[in-house]
Amino acid sequence: MRLLITAGPTREFLDPVRFLSNASSGRLGCALASAAKAAGHEVALVLGPCPTEPPDVDELLRVTSAQEMFEAVAERFESCGVFIAAAAVCDYRPVRRQNTKIKKASDRLIVEFDRTQDILAEMSERRTTQILVGFCLETEDLERRARSKLAAKGLDLIVANGPEAIAANRQDALLILRDGRCERLSRVTKEDLATRILAAAETLAG
Repeated sequence: MRLLITAGPTREFLDPVRFLSNASSGRLGCALASAAKAAGHEVALVLGPCPTEPPDVDELLRVTSAQEMFEAVAERFESCGVFIAAAAVCDYRPVRRQNTKIKKASDRLIVEFDRTQDILAEMSERRTTQILVGFCLETEDLERRARSKLAAKGLDLIVANGPEAIAANRQDALLILRDGRCERLSRVTKEDLATRILAAAETLAG
C-alpha cells in the first residue's frame, strides 16, 4: 500500500527574515512514516521545516509554505491508498510579503492575512477510494470539535490532542473513527501512537 504523509509545520513569511509558524516538531509524522516503512508499505513524506531527522522513505519532499505543501500533496494524492495529514499547516498567510525587512517605524504594525488552502478538505473533495486520516489540536472541548471536523471533512479517522502534546515525549490522544468509536490513549509515546494510527488506517483500508 502507498501512504502519503505530511509532517511538521509550515512557514508563511512576512518579509525575508520573519514568518508566521507554529511549534510542531514533526516527530509524530516522521514516526508514522517510519512505522509504515517498517510494515512494508511504500511511503511518500512531505515534510515542513522542523528539527526532526526524517526516516528513510521512498520519496521525501521538503517544503516550506502551505502552498508548497498543497502542491506536493495534490500531485501525489491520486496514487496513494492512505493520506495521513499530520502536518500543522498555517491557516493564514500575509496578503503581501514584503521584499525588504520591515522596519520599526511606529508603535503598531497591522498585517492583513488571507486563508491558506485547506489541504485535507481539498483532498476529501478529490478522493476516490483513499483513506483519509486527519488531526485535531484544540485547547478546549476536544472530543466534540474533533468529531465535528471528522464529519465536516469526510474523514475516516481523526486523531485529537491538546497543545501539551507538542514536542512532548508522551501524550494523551483520542482516535475517533468514522463509525463513531473512540479510543482513548494515555501517556503514549509518539512511536506507540504512530503504530496505533497506522494499524487503524490499515484496518480501514482493508
